[in-house]
Amino acid sequence: MPPDVAPGRALLSVRALTASYRGLAALHGIALDVAAGEIVAVVGANGAGKSTLLRAIAGQMQTGGDIVFDGTKLQRLAAHRISRMGVALVPEGRRLFMRLSVEDNLRLGAYARHGPDRFGPLDLVYELFPRLRERLAQRAGTLSGGEQQMLAIGRALMTSPRLLMLDEPSQGIMPRLVDDILAAVERIRARGVTILIVEQRLVETLAIADRAYVLQTGRVVMSGAAREIASDAEVRRAYLGM
Repeated sequence: MPPDVAPGRALLSVRALTASYRGLAALHGIALDVAAGEIVAVVGANGAGKSTLLRAIAGQMQTGGDIVFDGTKLQRLAAHRISRMGVALVPEGRRLFMRLSVEDNLRLGAYARHGPDRFGPLDLVYELFPRLRERLAQRAGTLSGGEQQMLAIGRALMTSPRLLMLDEPSQGIMPRLVDDILAAVERIRARGVTILIVEQRLVETLAIADRAYVLQTGRVVMSGAAREIASDAEVRRAYLGM
């Protein structure tokens, strides 16, 4: 375990993780830890395996190695069981129900919850994203890219996750809204949700992250404090194309 994550504190622990995509090896012995309450960024060039890593943790593909969430091994668990344990993935491209309303998309996010507080997370979603409250009856497909991303994150929050994984949340969003999305990520963390984020907006993402892992061709080539990785010119040039 990295020295900056104390033994026993990791909410998520990944060891020797391997995975293939369309018959090609995509992850090669990945090791990664996320402590409760952290924002951890996974960065790297396109094709480095970042999205594959999140999909593997979410149970959306077969893997080798170990993925442990809060003491429970996730291998061989169905994706819906992993979700019910408190792991939520906001996928690249958002994958909303475009013909349904904003409200229907949010309520569908709570499909696995039961009891009188089933839709309780709506208050948090509206607090984070007031625009969604203003557009409840609007079809998701008519929203702007930034609003759709807000809705995708809001839908994930309807599961009351303990670990929220975000795959390229700035993709297809106007630059002026990227800061709003990342500010919302910080506020979500402040509400006790642990964050694992894959993002191509490196400067902005490393500025809000506690720690970061750099992936290259499916391998972790560096990890450490996000601010140190962001400030290392050689690392940025060699691995991040900056």
